[in-house]
Amino acid sequence: MTMSKTYSQMEIAARLETELPGWTYAHDYIRRVYVTKKWGSTLALANAIGWLAEAAQHHPDLLLTYGSLELRLQTHDAGGVTEKDFALAKKIEEIASWRGEEQ
Repeated sequence: MTMSKTYSQMEIAARLETELPGWTYAHDYIRRVYVTKKWGSTLALANAIGWLAEAAQHHPDLLLTYGSLELRLQTHDAGGVTEKDFALAKKIEEIASWRGEEQ
């Protein structure tokens, strides 16, 4: 089994700044908090992320509250953040930003 390249903190910071504004890096995960304002919207976003993650064979950590969703991504078997995490984060951003005004 080939291990994926893990990125350094400096590489992650540079990529987040240019490719994923709104995302941060902490405790070995890239992270994003989405404010959804309603429980139904939080669940809908969590389900959409779940579908994308399953299709990518990736398993993010999600923390759901009434009006927000915290997402944490790391490639667990590689022990850090890899290209797989950035790819899934970009797909999630596409769907999360498409939610419209009625979040």
